[in-house]
Amino acid sequence: MSPFTIRQYGDPVLRQVGEPVKEFGNTLRMLGEAMLVTMHQAKGIGLAAPQIGLSLQLFVAHVNDDENQPILDGKVVHTADIMPLLFANASVKIIAGEAEIYTEGCLSFPGITGEVKRVEAAIVDYRDADGAPHTLECRGLLARCVQHEYDHCQGVLFIDRMLREDQLATASKVKKLKKATAAALKAAQKKPPVS
Repeated sequence: MSPFTIRQYGDPVLRQVGEPVKEFGNTLRMLGEAMLVTMHQAKGIGLAAPQIGLSLQLFVAHVNDDENQPILDGKVVHTADIMPLLFANASVKIIAGEAEIYTEGCLSFPGITGEVKRVEAAIVDYRDADGAPHTLECRGLLARCVQHEYDHCQGVLFIDRMLREDQLATASKVKKLKKATAAALKAAQKKPPVS
């Protein structure tokens, strides 16, 4: 599969709760690979299916974090040995702890960043491309990435989690992006189909 166009804020699919993934195997693996190509081309570390127009509980991540080694299925592993990852039908549990504030961005919000408060530890139950169940305990950047992409699958965007002062500071940029996306979607609907 070739790379996808990343949907930008204002596209209604970004606010939809994704449907569970029902079919596993080669087609899902190929979809995940195409998502990773798209993500890498955009210089991201995570990408959720809604960001490519698919309302699914699916996301990919490729995080390099040598300081925080994850625990996959009960075993400590090196992050580099398990990356990239495909998460289907994930459920995320935040591990109790103090939330930290970080600057966060999103491929669906080009040029817009803001401060977001997240706990840097999570446990993720998910299925891989073959449908096999896994449990990943992660900290640091991977935990923040997983939370961000999982939010996408629930129709929650990073602007919803931004500190209030950053929401206010970026409001005009966000509004401009939403307006531009709406205009582009409207123009695309008016184009005659290619035969």
